[in-house]
Amino acid sequence: MHFTLKQLKYIEATGRLGSIANAATELHISQSSITAAIGAFERQIGYDLFVRTPAKGISVTPAGADAIRLIRAFIIQGRHFEAEVMSVGGDATGSVRISCYATAAPSFLPPILQNFKSTYPDASIKLLEGNMEATISYLTNGEADLAFTYDEMVGNGHEFTPLFKAAPYALMAADDPLANGTSVSMADLAERPMVLLDLPRTKDYFIGMFDQLGLKPTLAHSTRSAEIARALVSGGYGYSILNICPPDYRRDDTRFRTLPISDNLRAPVFGIITMSGMRQPKIVEAFVQQCVSLAQAGAFDDITVH
Repeated sequence: MHFTLKQLKYIEATGRLGSIANAATELHISQSSITAAIGAFERQIGYDLFVRTPAKGISVTPAGADAIRLIRAFIIQGRHFEAEVMSVGGDATGSVRISCYATAAPSFLPPILQNFKSTYPDASIKLLEGNMEATISYLTNGEADLAFTYDEMVGNGHEFTPLFKAAPYALMAADDPLANGTSVSMADLAERPMVLLDLPRTKDYFIGMFDQLGLKPTLAHSTRSAEIARALVSGGYGYSILNICPPDYRRDDTRFRTLPISDNLRAPVFGIITMSGMRQPKIVEAFVQQCVSLAQAGAFDDITVH
């Protein structure tokens, strides 16, 4: 059987994106080149990977789904092989592909990237961002070596490296009467208008905090952006609940207050998810270890509210 790594990448992208056109756009290649690669590979293996339907595009066959999983694993191992070969006889080098929960990334990533760059100046970083579900999807699809997110996203086939606990806190306007206290209760918050961060998983988590105490929030606004939530709070349209606290939220104390929540609520753990049973390149292992060392040194203490 004869095939090239480029050919396998064309097939994997088509299966993952569900479209030859989308794969061509991502890979910066012509659609005809991808079509030819798929056809040549199908002739060699003796069965169809995809079903072509006029006006509807393509869909993966059951056998094709199994084949694409094997192809994806082969591509991942090939990438790891490249990194290992590059690091033979010297320091870890190569590329680390990271998927990040976008809402949290601006707060925790800077010290990580700065530290890693100074230690491994020849290594490269590729960042993929999205909501919590997208973050895990990048990892599962083999597009990322690791994912930064919360422990609730850990599933079968995953390993979790904890970095820090991120207890929920209330972001309130500085002129709110409750902002003068040292903490705030969920019962007090339930009576006020809430600006809800409305993202997959995130919305259910925040609403669930009230449910477990037999309370209902007063939803006034919802947004998919933490910065829009901040703007609405600043404008006096309500409070918001978040977990990770950007340092400038505390510095901007003329408009905001960050108050811990006094109720006995579980504090989610933020950390790194990797695929279990997979031998990582040295550069990825070094990256994870540096993140752990930073956490132990207190590098993330100022982005949580205790």
